[in-house]
Amino acid sequence: MTTLTDRKNAAIAKGVGMTTQIYADRAENAEIWDKEGNRYIDFAAGIAVVNTGHRHPKVMAAVRAQLDRFTHTCHQVVPYETYVALAERLNRLLPGDFAKKTIFATTGAEAVENAVKIARHYTGRAAVVAFAGGFHGRTFMGMALTGKVQPYKAGFGPMMGDVWHLPFPNPLHGVSAEDALEALDRLFKADLEPGRVAAIIVEPVQGEGGFYEVPAGFMARLRAVCDTHGIVLIADEVQTGFARTGKLFAMEHHGVAADIVTMAKGLGGGMPISAVTGRAEIMDSPNPGGLGGTYAGNPLGVAAAHAVLDVIEEEALCDRATRLGQRLKQRLAALRDQVPEIVDIRGPGFMNAVEFNVAGKAEPNPAFTNRVREEALKRGLILLTCGVYGNVIRFLAPLTIPDAVFDEALDILDASVLAARG
Repeated sequence: MTTLTDRKNAAIAKGVGMTTQIYADRAENAEIWDKEGNRYIDFAAGIAVVNTGHRHPKVMAAVRAQLDRFTHTCHQVVPYETYVALAERLNRLLPGDFAKKTIFATTGAEAVENAVKIARHYTGRAAVVAFAGGFHGRTFMGMALTGKVQPYKAGFGPMMGDVWHLPFPNPLHGVSAEDALEALDRLFKADLEPGRVAAIIVEPVQGEGGFYEVPAGFMARLRAVCDTHGIVLIADEVQTGFARTGKLFAMEHHGVAADIVTMAKGLGGGMPISAVTGRAEIMDSPNPGGLGGTYAGNPLGVAAAHAVLDVIEEEALCDRATRLGQRLKQRLAALRDQVPEIVDIRGPGFMNAVEFNVAGKAEPNPAFTNRVREEALKRGLILLTCGVYGNVIRFLAPLTIPDAVFDEALDILDASVLAARG
């Protein structure tokens, strides 16, 4: 009998990787049921997209109401008020005591591409500095900025030029904040004059790179460097945004405002929409027609985004993210005596991770990490791995997960980690 996996393999290019062979039939909040009727607890949330849960009633109501009015006009042809209102909301909500402006796109990669375009146009410079382990998308500029070769860059030919990488400050892997800043200083002295740099782009918490948070004080130092040399500081909040870290935006933890912020994922609550918000004078630099896109700021995505922002406020999801993350990290910490492979437990809010090494060694253990993921899946819990070495499990459950379901998931996680030890 031909299975769905057989059909997928015959019809879809293998470059579209799949973490599981679960074919979704329906989903509700933090649970997914597959075509065979099996139930799973979702600790992936579509990679931090449904922070407000699958099919949140308020988000669904907003999308249905918009469906009854219109689904597409292209804002650049026939604009609509909801686009304007969402831009106004983000301008108010983003950190920074200065005038801001916003544009919308469809994906996180598009948001990053537009941020770089805007920074280059505003500064008249070309170079962009990014960080090892960072992830910024699969487009050519996104790939060039991304600091991970496999699977994102391998075999795709020359990357976009004038992109430079620094080591990301990660004390667990021997890179201090001072080391990263000294590497930036060496770059400016040996290879790249700062007067050629349009932007420095950084994730406040690396996503695909391993859920490593920028150390305290590092953002302020980057801000100072950018101010000294007239460089645009871009914060990539595609994965960190919208209450995931216990703040609406992760930059709020650092008391520093970026010049430009990229957003997507959690903004739409399951609908495709992304945004770029920044200093008004920077955002206004490109000429009319230089920014935009046919589907940019689609009315359904805009309607969903308004509802998502309402839900985050009404349900106090920033506070809930902090509480959920504390419970998860406490549960993982209780396993450390039994599981010497655990080398680190981390993450702000409910953007958490556990990292595994070979027991007693400073050697990443991707095999053990994958066994944990597989054991959890057998028991009905969807987990994602990440990290340059593939030895990190990241936790991205919806912030709206019911307490009883969360407790069930923690029990499954316990059992899966212990089972992975054999």
